[in-house]
Amino acid sequence: MKRRVLMLCGDYMEDQEAMVPFQALQAFGVAVDAVCPGKKSGDICRTAVHQLSPSHQTYSESRGHNFTLNATFDDVEADNYDGLIIPGGRAPEYLAIDASVVDLVKKFTDSTKAIAAICHGQLVLAAAGSVKGRRCTAYPPVGPVLVAAGAHWVEPETMAACVVDGNIITGATYEGHPEFIRAFVKALGGNITGPNRRVLFLCGDFMEDYEVAVPFQSLQALGCHVDGACPKKKAGDMCATAVHDFEGDQTYSEKPGHNFTLTADFEGLDASSYDALVIPGGRAPEYLALDKNVIELVKQIMEAKKPVASICHGQQILAAAGVLQGRNCTAYPAVKLNVILSGATWLEPNPIHRCFTDGNLVTGAAWPGHPEFISQLMALLDVGVSF
Repeated sequence: MKRRVLMLCGDYMEDQEAMVPFQALQAFGVAVDAVCPGKKSGDICRTAVHQLSPSHQTYSESRGHNFTLNATFDDVEADNYDGLIIPGGRAPEYLAIDASVVDLVKKFTDSTKAIAAICHGQLVLAAAGSVKGRRCTAYPPVGPVLVAAGAHWVEPETMAACVVDGNIITGATYEGHPEFIRAFVKALGGNITGPNRRVLFLCGDFMEDYEVAVPFQSLQALGCHVDGACPKKKAGDMCATAVHDFEGDQTYSEKPGHNFTLTADFEGLDASSYDALVIPGGRAPEYLALDKNVIELVKQIMEAKKPVASICHGQQILAAAGVLQGRNCTAYPAVKLNVILSGATWLEPNPIHRCFTDGNLVTGAAWPGHPEFISQLMALLDVGVSF
């Protein structure tokens, strides 16, 4: 039976802590209803990009994407769901003092259904009395509240820390999404299937934030070894990302996203050691398409007929590499000219979340299509989740 979970949202929840589990779970075959008190299906919640910096004593905050709700809070019945997930950010500060939210969370707690909260989301669990006697972690400043609520506090050794105590899963920050999501899937009764694939992400400065983070962490949650590499950069270096969103203008707006930490050196990279390639969109493909080493890497992987998944503007690189001749593919509509001139057959992305598979090639138009994009890549990799 298909699992259905509820995501408890609010304005200025952390951008990735909402979207990564929301889209990853859908890609894994789980239905996710995202709701916010006082709002209806189709309304938006504004999100926040929270970023740690060694030069600051706490995280910085900037505007993230607009997150579209797909269900109405007043229609929610806890009995209709198999689990609850609570993102962090600043939203939990006010959700924790909303009586309707607290009452809803108590119903999930009493039913012993799977509950996952991350970062500041544990404030809501504390308000609902859900953590009394339970081992849990969180973003460190939330620790005193959890202790006062009767929890057994587990200090996070890293910001990727995750603690599981029965049906309660808690994480420190979005850095721990792979383990956090994997534990939640297990609590829902899911089993990850398939081999441990090796996947390479072709990264660059100002790639789109969601388009790298969501598939990267989703594949890690499935047990894949995932590397991000960028020309002229090494493992441990950062790539800046861009938040691309539609906010009433004739084209997308751009805001600063999270910094993305690379995990592999580009120089000396052995493409043959990977089972698949993923190319995020954003503005990075504009200049990566001019790099002869990037072009050679893409050609090598395509000639080996290994899975290649490219989204949004990523197809600019495929077009420059000359590997789209005779293929069927889509892309962000502004890239249509690149695709057609490269000899491919253009597939209209209508609606924008449509993704297509042609042999070893998966293409998508934009980040709203991540569930399809990731699930189609999963099929090529022969990895999945069974319930």
